[in-house]
Amino acid sequence: MRTLIYTAFVSLDGVVDSPGGGSESENHRSGGWTFKDIEFLPEAYEIKGRETEEATALMFGRASYEIFSPVWPDMEDFAALKDLPKYVVSTTLGEDALVDNWGDITILRSLDDVAKLKETDGGPIIIHGSATLARNLSDAGLIDRYHLLVYPLLLGAGKRMFSGTDKPKQMLKLLESETYSNGITKFVYDVVR
Repeated sequence: MRTLIYTAFVSLDGVVDSPGGGSESENHRSGGWTFKDIEFLPEAYEIKGRETEEATALMFGRASYEIFSPVWPDMEDFAALKDLPKYVVSTTLGEDALVDNWGDITILRSLDDVAKLKETDGGPIIIHGSATLARNLSDAGLIDRYHLLVYPLLLGAGKRMFSGTDKPKQMLKLLESETYSNGITKFVYDVVR
């Protein structure tokens, strides 16, 4: 059974929308908020390097795939991820939209397809961005672990990490936490089954 890990930059009020700069930020008034007003401390991002080392595959929703696929394949920061298998969960993305310079890419058409993928042999699958996908996977009980960097700010509007769906309580087990001098707090949680 593979571990499905959602990794996110999140504001204290639960917003995960548009944390980086560039095209993803065009439609959010606070786009790029991870780089504004918060001192950069390399140690606060140690978990990102660890994710890169541990990942055996990546997963995206359609919108995040469309944002990342033209940029990440040629970025030195993401060179270690280039040849990893990638999975895009989408009912609308066509095969003709897949880039050919980013390793093997498979389109999964449903959450059932994600559940079947989790049953295969292999290591962790990391989900980057993909707020809508992450909410749906969480609601379906398919996420196994959360890697969160919580920023000391309130953004108000934007895509939230969790849905407002009325569902049974889900317990989490804290595996790691650390607060850095710039106010960012790291939380690593396993989902308790």
